[in-house]
Amino acid sequence: MRRNNKIILLGIVILTLMAAWVVWPRADGFSLQLGGLSFERKSLKLGLDLQGGTSLVMQGDLSSVPTSTADKAMDGVVNVLERRINGYGVAEATIQRQGADRILVQLPGVRDVQEAINLIGKTAQLDFREQQPGPDGQMQWVPATALGNDGQQQQLTGKYFQPNSQVSFDQQTGKPQVNFEWNSEGAKLFEQITGRLIGKPLGIFLDNEMISAPTVQSVIRDSGVITGVGLQEAQLLAIQLNAGALPIPVNIIQQQDVDATLGADSLQKSLLAGQIGLGIVALFMLIHYRVPGLLADIALLVYSTLALAVFQLIPVTLTLAGIAGFILSIGMAVDANILIFERTKEEVRAGRTLGAAIEAGFSRAWTSIRDSNFSTLITCVILFWFGSNFGASIVTGFAVTLALGVIISMFTAIIVTRTFLRTLVSSQFGRSLASFGVEPHTTTQKLAVAATGD
Repeated sequence: MRRNNKIILLGIVILTLMAAWVVWPRADGFSLQLGGLSFERKSLKLGLDLQGGTSLVMQGDLSSVPTSTADKAMDGVVNVLERRINGYGVAEATIQRQGADRILVQLPGVRDVQEAINLIGKTAQLDFREQQPGPDGQMQWVPATALGNDGQQQQLTGKYFQPNSQVSFDQQTGKPQVNFEWNSEGAKLFEQITGRLIGKPLGIFLDNEMISAPTVQSVIRDSGVITGVGLQEAQLLAIQLNAGALPIPVNIIQQQDVDATLGADSLQKSLLAGQIGLGIVALFMLIHYRVPGLLADIALLVYSTLALAVFQLIPVTLTLAGIAGFILSIGMAVDANILIFERTKEEVRAGRTLGAAIEAGFSRAWTSIRDSNFSTLITCVILFWFGSNFGASIVTGFAVTLALGVIISMFTAIIVTRTFLRTLVSSQFGRSLASFGVEPHTTTQKLAVAATGD
């Protein structure tokens, strides 16, 4: 065996063992510390159709936003949503833009659609108002303003909050309340406003709805409390205040609640289908191509291990459509091996030695493998663009897993299978034509014809 082939074979073995270590079942939270680096083994990231949860498609209202800043406004919405969801504690949530004004939000494990809407769907613009007589003599709520650090009148809103609001309970009534702190600008405004409103109500409005109107008892500067909300509302409000208000209003245009039981059943059936398909393909390769088929089956196991490891490390959100893309890529990996083996058999029948036939077979099959796989990759790019811009997350998941599978299958077909065959040919067993599915008399007859010049 050539030295280079030994090195490549050793590299394949090490890479496969590392990939198997990544995908092997283990307890959650296992991590490895290497110096200052931390490597954590994570489970496959399952989509909503497998894990269950809530899916929302949101559309931003850009009607009042200049075209030049629309993109930044949508990015701002994504950032605020990420902070809200992280504060709520949803694991492995997906938040991604779709097109110019839409955002897909997937919340695994969240079953209550309305709760999800209350958390992320509200603009959460908090402002303070005071009462003044209207034209008809009736008291009405108007924005509470004061002089800011720039000497201009500023409206008192939640944008001046420190990001440390939290829920507490009133010691006298036992009711929940939200504690907040001002930054320096907010403290200056709040001090002026409470100073002139002693004995008068100060209205607290959330998205133009009054949630409480406590009477100011004294001048307050650095902090305050929001009352008049239930415990769940207080918890959501604290998260929203810490994350900040959405820069533009958003509307929920699509909502979906996925049952976890249905997801688990679908996952089991998909895995069973994949195992049956893999077994049938492996059996066909073994019967039809004999020893090379066995090597192709081993390469197929290497491919599956590498692909699952890549899915976990990126990580790829695995959906039913994604599993379908992965299974399809397995078929394409086998297809590459079939092209190589058939070309190799043709070269053997033409009178080449096994070693020369293998090299020629790979060389001549490469153009077909390259063209078919690159065509598939181009299709994947188109599907990914379509899914990302038109809200079809299922199409996106299919495109991602298929593309990754195709890329890895090219590696296993050209590098792994080729290395295995070179190793086999260098052994005594691998020099038998029968082990490659080629009848010895066929080659002998061709050589005899060539020698006689007929």
